[in-house]
Amino acid sequence: MKKTASAHWAGGIKDGKGSISTQSGALYDTPYGFNTRFEGQAGTNPEELIGAAHAGCFSMALSLQLGEVGLTAESIDTKAEVSLEKGDGGFTITAVHLSLKAKIPGADRDKFEQAVDAAKTGCPVSKLLKAEITLDATLEN
Repeated sequence: MKKTASAHWAGGIKDGKGSISTQSGALYDTPYGFNTRFEGQAGTNPEELIGAAHAGCFSMALSLQLGEVGLTAESIDTKAEVSLEKGDGGFTITAVHLSLKAKIPGADRDKFEQAVDAAKTGCPVSKLLKAEITLDATLEN
C-alpha cells in the first residue's frame, strides 16, 4: 500500500507561501509557511501533521492490541506533542510525547499497560520516528 501527499512552495523561507495536499483530499491546498510554523498563524506545519499522524496511528494500534486480548475501547483520545528544537545542525524534531485517555470496559491495569506499550512500539509512525517517544496513559472508569 502506498499513500501520497504533496507540497507546493513559492518564495523565500520567511516571505514564501506553501500548500499541502493529500491523496484522499482530507487536505487540499492547505496553507503552510514560516508564519504558520514559527509564528502561530492560521494554517498547518510539518510538526503538526507528524503529530496528527502519530496520534492517529497510535490510537489505531492500541485498538488492535486491545482486540488481541478481547477488549474494545469505548474511547481512545490521544494527543501528540512534537518538539522542534534548533541545534548546531539546524532544526530537529527531538521528541514526541503522547498523552492518552482511554475508556475501556473490562480492562485491568496490566492488560491496559501491555496494550499501550505494544501500540507505542508497534505503530508504524513510531517505528519511523528517530526522536524520543514518551507516553502518559490514563485508563478512565
